[in-house]
Amino acid sequence: MKSSRLLSILLLLQTRGRMTAAQLAGELEVSVRTVYRDVESLHAAGVPLYGDAGHAGGYRLLDGYRTRLTGLTTDEAEALFLAGAPGPAAELGLGSVLAAAQLKVRAALPPELRAHADRVSGRFHLDAPRWYADAEEAPFLPAVADAVWNSRVLHVRYRRWREPTDVDRRLEPYGLVLKAGRWYVVAGPGPRTYRVDQILELTPSDEEFTRPEHFDLAAHWTAYQRDFHDRLHRGEAVVRLAPGTRLTGAAAAAVAAGGRTDADGWTRATVPIESVDHAHDVFLGLGTAVEVLAPAELRARIAGTVAALAARYAADRPSDAEPEDPTQQIEGLVRPGQDSET
Repeated sequence: MKSSRLLSILLLLQTRGRMTAAQLAGELEVSVRTVYRDVESLHAAGVPLYGDAGHAGGYRLLDGYRTRLTGLTTDEAEALFLAGAPGPAAELGLGSVLAAAQLKVRAALPPELRAHADRVSGRFHLDAPRWYADAEEAPFLPAVADAVWNSRVLHVRYRRWREPTDVDRRLEPYGLVLKAGRWYVVAGPGPRTYRVDQILELTPSDEEFTRPEHFDLAAHWTAYQRDFHDRLHRGEAVVRLAPGTRLTGAAAAAVAAGGRTDADGWTRATVPIESVDHAHDVFLGLGTAVEVLAPAELRARIAGTVAALAARYAADRPSDAEPEDPTQQIEGLVRPGQDSET
């Protein structure tokens, strides 16, 4: 709609300063001619907007001009307050800042939009951490956040999962990411990804660094996650699943894409696995609803565990007797926290 586009032009110029007609057209995905007509409409509405010709020209607002937020739609106002994350903001030391900002935005909203925003705040609550996870202390998070804001170098003692575990690193922190209740810092050189809760010691410095001009934190994190999942599933298993049995994640996607139903109603599929150890635990948890056909190592591993369990729970053995083979154990895979530090 034209009214929405006019407001977008106004807000773009208010936040970015001078912009050419071509730049505005690219942002709004319209023609340059449409931008010219919209600028004329803003002039006619009394908006102090002027343009300069030449190589360094473009449109800009009169210095000091600010618009009120009366152009927000109901959906935009609701989304604005739904996006507030008081828990993570408090962890970064910005809890009071976020509360003050929301208060100012709320005061600027028209009464009808203010009511919608209040309704969203009262009906939706965002809780980032996953279930069954102990709170992970990250005492150096405020210091890392400060270094991110001010482009300052950090010297840290970091604990990684491979040997040698404790290493010294010089970090140029580009940004912070909160994933499933856990904070990560993306830092140069590299860049690499580090878990903030694995920083053992931190020494701030006055040394400044230059953040790469075209570095996009969101795009980098998306690519990092894709690469992580590609590296995570390094093997495959052929399985048969009983009717109604559901897997999760990449395995579920593989069943949906390539599974075929046998005559007995079971589904046969090739699914990605992280390792024999991890797949052993996952498939064993499904009990008789899954049969592993390959690889042979995984099938034999599960068969051995099942035989050991059957012997341990044999009905004719006294309840106080020792297991026939006390060395048999079901070993779960202890998976260390993942990071990209090498």
